[in-house]
Amino acid sequence: MNDRKVSTIELKKMNRSKIFRYLYKREPQSKQDIAYALRMSFPTVAQNIKELQEQGLIVDAGMFESTGGRKAQAIVYNAEARYAVGLDVTRNHIGGVVIDLGCNIKTNLRIKCPFENTPVYFKKVAEFTNDMISGLQIEKEKILGVGISVPAIVSEDRSEMTYSPLLGMRKGNLESFKQYLDFPCVLNNDANAAGFAEIWNKKESVDMVYLSLNNSVGGCIILNNTVNFGKNQRGGEFGHITIVPNGKTCYCGQRGCMDVYCNAKILSNATNGNLERFFYEIRNGSERHLKIWKTYLNHLAVGVNDLRMAFDCDIVIGGYVGAQMGAEEIRQLRGLVAERNTFEFDGSYVKGCSYKSEATAVGGALYYVDQFLNSI
Repeated sequence: MNDRKVSTIELKKMNRSKIFRYLYKREPQSKQDIAYALRMSFPTVAQNIKELQEQGLIVDAGMFESTGGRKAQAIVYNAEARYAVGLDVTRNHIGGVVIDLGCNIKTNLRIKCPFENTPVYFKKVAEFTNDMISGLQIEKEKILGVGISVPAIVSEDRSEMTYSPLLGMRKGNLESFKQYLDFPCVLNNDANAAGFAEIWNKKESVDMVYLSLNNSVGGCIILNNTVNFGKNQRGGEFGHITIVPNGKTCYCGQRGCMDVYCNAKILSNATNGNLERFFYEIRNGSERHLKIWKTYLNHLAVGVNDLRMAFDCDIVIGGYVGAQMGAEEIRQLRGLVAERNTFEFDGSYVKGCSYKSEATAVGGALYYVDQFLNSI
């Protein structure tokens, strides 16, 4: 049993954190509302709110309507007190966002820029990042950091890419990016970042598997709102589940991996690289594209059923393909998965992703927002 008494400084910090987190993503509140909800004395709430206001973390939002007495001051957290940058580094592109504390995208940009393990490339990444920030005229001290999402297995301390054949190299180091970026930086696995973005706005506790169907296949395991990275940081490497024994050769060297049969290029290659066009074609009854889609869905259903059997939780379809899938395509997938499921018959646990735009970059940025919220 830990009998250590909480110091006055620690207690003040705990109260300040409780108040800010209570205000976070809520409508404006009065001091009286906060005191009642958190079971704190009014003077304690008033003092902590004063300190948070001095730090620029909460602001006044006008006055509430009078209920017969003196009007109460409305208080809200300041989403623009800090910002974070997220980068999505792929084999051929760099995508980026700047978000505020409320996960509102202030700007986003994507350029074609083939990855190279050279100083020239990493300087381009820094220029790309600085251009996004300068375009918003944000003070440098308000930038929490840059979360860099990569298609790679990332070390536990987020400083190294330990396996990254999709970027054409065996290993890579955060220092390659960091030496040209004048902000704190961290590496994120791309699918884990996207999965983290998917759950950010969910208020209830979530157990979920996020299946990322980009130009490569990955995933994220979320248990009790926490990303499960696995013992060797390889949790969620669903692209290398075998769904066709002795099937086609994967880039990893094995045969029959889910990545070979369910990556987004299987579809976009049929429409000159335009995935949105592919879905337009199937919705308009193109027989050639519907044939490709049927084969794709059958393979996808095998993988999704495997994930349901392993984790027994909702399976969210994300990535480029998930962002394009509408209600009808999800319904089709549910039907095929239900046919394979030993225990369930409706497939309602298969969900479309709710975060459809720049999820990977946003998830990278949210690393720093999450760290900041935990530090208040």
